[in-house]
Amino acid sequence: MVSEKLKASWLNREAQFSAFTNGLLLDFWRTREERQFMGIDDIPIHYVSFCSPFHDKTLVILPGRSESYMKYPEVAYDFYHLGYDIFIIDHRGQGRSGRMLSDRQKGHVEAFDHYVDDLATLIELEVVSRQSHRCYALAHSMGGAILSRFLMRYPTSVFCAVALCAPMFGIHLPMPRWLANFLVNQAEPSLKRRNAYALSTGQWRPLPYFINLLTHSYARYQRYLRYYADYPELRLGGPTYHWMRESLRMGDNLIENAGKIQTPLIVLQASADKIVSNQALLAFCELHQKAETGKKEQNPLIIQGAYHEILFEKDVLRAQALNAICDFFDQN
Repeated sequence: MVSEKLKASWLNREAQFSAFTNGLLLDFWRTREERQFMGIDDIPIHYVSFCSPFHDKTLVILPGRSESYMKYPEVAYDFYHLGYDIFIIDHRGQGRSGRMLSDRQKGHVEAFDHYVDDLATLIELEVVSRQSHRCYALAHSMGGAILSRFLMRYPTSVFCAVALCAPMFGIHLPMPRWLANFLVNQAEPSLKRRNAYALSTGQWRPLPYFINLLTHSYARYQRYLRYYADYPELRLGGPTYHWMRESLRMGDNLIENAGKIQTPLIVLQASADKIVSNQALLAFCELHQKAETGKKEQNPLIIQGAYHEILFEKDVLRAQALNAICDFFDQN
């Protein structure tokens, strides 16, 4: 009964969004536990949790590039009230986790696999011991690439099933891929250049709602801008050339090895995505299905009209995605 009422609220939440965020959601957020551990190269990795002794399911949430768990209270609230204990990681180089360069706004990582190492540590610390729980994972954008790499590295992972929302198997580039390869490879030999902002990017700046490419939800977009205004230390600008190189190469690797993932997965595609490459996403799904894993998965599920941030879209699109994810988890 609680879950039916909650799911019904997904279709009309924006109309009372201010009351919800300043009431129920704020009360929920105050119950969080924030922790950290030391990741590769002694980078502090922060994460947040919401747990109840009455739950028998666990959900690990992996945000996208530039995001923090500070952005995810609404997603955590919805799944917590469906009976999931929640863990959300802040990836190295963003959110509350440690940064690696003197300019804290540069999106950077030394090796993409370091993200995966951090996730493996979190799972070892918090998830493996939950033997009485059914464990799941939900990942957005860059988080989807990290989770996919983790599932390839650990084919018998703790997860019963995972959901990938607009996963970053390729980047929507403003230039041909061969030119992007040339630029990142040319920058790589020089430490100064490889750690510089990639072409046409720089420090974070707020964009007006009417030209944003993330969501059609005015209320959720305004909340996103406010969390950067309230917590300027969380701001992240453009990526470095080295981050671009690592991410482009990892995307190629993930597509090539898509058939190695054995964990049941649902892939959600935003039809109007201008952040990640839907062509790369389709290539991943095609190769994953060709592997004939024996699982009847119809991927991707296309959320028609959605921009990149499916989990923060307007109510009707967000509800479609959340219901599909919940149904998939319930089937596995």
